[in-house]
Order: sequence, then structure tokens, then C-alpha cells
Amino acid sequence: MTGYLALTYWDLVAASVFLLLNAVFSIVLDLGLTRTLIVSAVRMSVQLILVGLVLKAIFLAGSLLWTLLAAAVMLAFAGREIWARQDRQLSGLWGPGLGAAAMLVAGTLVTVYALAGLIRPDPVWLPQYALPLFGMVLGNTMTGVSLGLDTLHTALARGRREVEAQLLLGRTRWEATRPFTRQALRAGFTPIINAMAATGVVSLPGMMTGQILSGVDPREAVKYQLMIMFLLGGATGLGVLGATFGSLWRVTDTRHRLRLDRLNGGSR
Repeated sequence: MTGYLALTYWDLVAASVFLLLNAVFSIVLDLGLTRTLIVSAVRMSVQLILVGLVLKAIFLAGSLLWTLLAAAVMLAFAGREIWARQDRQLSGLWGPGLGAAAMLVAGTLVTVYALAGLIRPDPVWLPQYALPLFGMVLGNTMTGVSLGLDTLHTALARGRREVEAQLLLGRTRWEATRPFTRQALRAGFTPIINAMAATGVVSLPGMMTGQILSGVDPREAVKYQLMIMFLLGGATGLGVLGATFGSLWRVTDTRHRLRLDRLNGGSR
């Protein structure tokens, strides 16, 4: 196998040609997306360059403290993204806190399991392995959790009369909200299920493609990609389950009443 082929910054400029072409099409067709495309591309570039510099420093330091701090920053940003993607959020600290907590538990459990039991770097928290793996787990879990919570809150707000009617008939809060819970869980699970179904024949995932481009034997790259997909599927499922049932517990009470006043905009 050939070794890693380095890219220059001019190669990156050349790679952006087709994105710039899309911006031109947006101007010609009056789509109003030109500024969004350019700003998003510039923001992505700046963020990735800065992240690359920070990760290089963390990798060289090899410090558990800096590794944990980086993981905490990643978790905070992911929790904020989950909160921002919901039309109706839990009020107070529960809004950003529930999604972050669900990701923290699911992401930490799966990442530690993978590092300690499967990859086994020395030390086990080696940032070259821990941070990329934790980042992939957070990214996928974030999507599932945000979809699950948004679907649950929206469905409960729209089906408020149906839920309250079931509660008046003597159903428990879990029984009365079961259809909406299933809808939310399905929404949260769908992205990772679709990703697993399409992986291989339809698409080669980013990590596998990167390994192959850097000279890794495709058979070894497949093993790593399968491991990652299994871990992502497990973490996403745990995160979606935890966040959905946690939110359901919050928007109901022990007297089996629906408490949409605990949602921002849920009382409308």
C-alpha cells in the first residue's frame, strides 16, 4: 500500500471550485443562498483549521486533563445544538441540560467501552484515539437526540387533547403518551438506521475513505468502520431512549398530568 499523500492549501482552494460554482448558480437563479454558502464554507474552514491546531497541541501534550477539557467543550457545543434545533424546548436548565446529559451518559459509556475493551491504546485515554472517537459518537447521537426531542415535544403539543382525554379515562402518563413516545423514538433512530443501511454499497463512510486514502489496507479499514458503525448505532439508541423518556418524565408529573407549561411555547 502507498503512504499518506499530503495536500497543500492550494489543493483545498482547487477543491472549493465546485462550491463556488454553486454560489454562481444561486446568483443566476436568484435562490438567495450565495451568502449562506460562502459564510458556511468560510466558517467551516476557520473552525477546522483552529481545531486542527488545538488537537495537535493536545496530542503533543498527551494530558488527561486537556483531553477531558476538550471532550467537555465538545459536549457543551453538542448540547447547545440539540437545544437550538427544537421548536419547543424544555424551559430552564432542562432545555440544554437534558440533551447534554443523555449524550454524556451514552457517549461516555460507549467511548470508554471501545477504548478499554476494543482499541486498547496505552494509556486508554490517549487523545489521538479518545477525542476523534468521542466526537463521532457525539455527532451522531446529537442528531438522533435532537430529532427525538423535537418530535416528542411537537407531537405532545399538537395532541394535547388526545393525551388529556386518555388521562381522564384512567390511563397512566406512560400509557397516554405511548403513541407519541413511539413516534419520537422512531424519528430519533431513523438517521442511524438509514446510515447503516446505506453504508457499503451506496456510500463509503468518511473514516473508511480517509483510512484508505492514507494507505490502510481496505480490509482493515472495513473492520474499523464496522466497529465505529456498531458503536454509533448503540450510542445513538441509548441517547435517544434516555433523552425521550427523560423529557417525557419532565413534561408529566407523578399525578399523571400533562405539564406542557414546562415547555417554551408548549402551552399554545
